[in-house]
Amino acid sequence: MIRQGVRSIARHSALVGAVALLLGGCVGSPSGVALGPSAVAGKTPDGTVDMEEVQAAYIGSGSAGTGVLTFRGTQYKFQVGALGVGGIGLSTVNAAGEVYNLRDISQFPGTYGQARYGFAIGTSSGGDLWMQNEQGVILHLNAKRTGLMLSLGGDAVVISMSP
Repeated sequence: MIRQGVRSIARHSALVGAVALLLGGCVGSPSGVALGPSAVAGKTPDGTVDMEEVQAAYIGSGSAGTGVLTFRGTQYKFQVGALGVGGIGLSTVNAAGEVYNLRDISQFPGTYGQARYGFAIGTSSGGDLWMQNEQGVILHLNAKRTGLMLSLGGDAVVISMSP
């Protein structure tokens, strides 16, 4: 499982690297990337997300995985890949949470800016992920990690719908 995830990271690295450059433009835009509890205060979730990732980090970080979005009673499978900075270690991440500002399924795939923090030592873990894409869709995920990882930083995350 971990070897397969590391291979997926390598396959997605070039794409995610290009997206990181694009993300830099999004962060500098007037709308910016607004993450955290204040970004969703008073809002009702539009859907839920469950995803699994393998994350590797040594100053730079990368991850790859899959997930399921539940939106308006329908489940949609997706793939996720990320490249970023901050952290050290190797872990698997199971994350679940809410989706906000999603009015149409076509708004879900895209490039997300991600702020993260967390840790994993064996099966003890904690962490929080906040992500927002160029369409304004926000994901708030609670992460459960397994492995050895200290994570603090940001990433460019690409979500694409599975066929």
